[in-house]
Amino acid sequence: MQAAYSTRHNAVEAVLCDMDNTLFDFVRAKREACRCVVDHLGAGDADALFRQFLRGVHGFEDHANIRDYLVDLGIYEERTFEICCRTYDDVKLDRVEAYPGVEETLRRIQNAGIPLAVVTDAESLQAYRRLKKTGLIDYFETVVTPDVSGRRKPEPDSLLYALRELDAVPARAMMVGDSLIRDIAPGRRLGMVTAFAAYGDWREGSPTGIEADITLAGFAELTAHLGIPDR
Repeated sequence: MQAAYSTRHNAVEAVLCDMDNTLFDFVRAKREACRCVVDHLGAGDADALFRQFLRGVHGFEDHANIRDYLVDLGIYEERTFEICCRTYDDVKLDRVEAYPGVEETLRRIQNAGIPLAVVTDAESLQAYRRLKKTGLIDYFETVVTPDVSGRRKPEPDSLLYALRELDAVPARAMMVGDSLIRDIAPGRRLGMVTAFAAYGDWREGSPTGIEADITLAGFAELTAHLGIPDR
């Protein structure tokens, strides 16, 4: 395990966490939802449907990606589209589960008196549903989404909004996330301590020139870096 990052000069007094693929394996849940949609259709390919969401044509969670997929297959009908969207949403939420050690780690951070916030690019409705499903919602004092802050990461708006809500200054706060571009880079620009959730980084290739202060092989490693003593 990586040596604990020293915070003795600027003790961390607040922790901001990304949500998807930081607190739980969202991509696995999303892939399973795509598989169930394809199974319902009896046509197509689950990986191909998943790739529709990565095109950047629509949002990462926009149902228009499913519509485009049905059109490409030549089987679009309004009723089929509605069933596919409902199947996708239901399965995706059902399959979301916290990574091992996440809840216990959040509890220990909370008990240490360090306030926590979620900073995510998911919309509020989706964010609250996932956090409630995983049983993590009560550990966070605030949940900041683009419909709250006005802009998506890597713009700093959501991070700054969360810091204000926690009454924290960047130099004494930590940003934890699985994306070097969307989580670590804005955290560094604000002067925060940054912790890269490498265990949740599902993307191919790593951007150059972006380095986190801490690299986590598991969420539970956070407590050591925060100076929280072992149980």
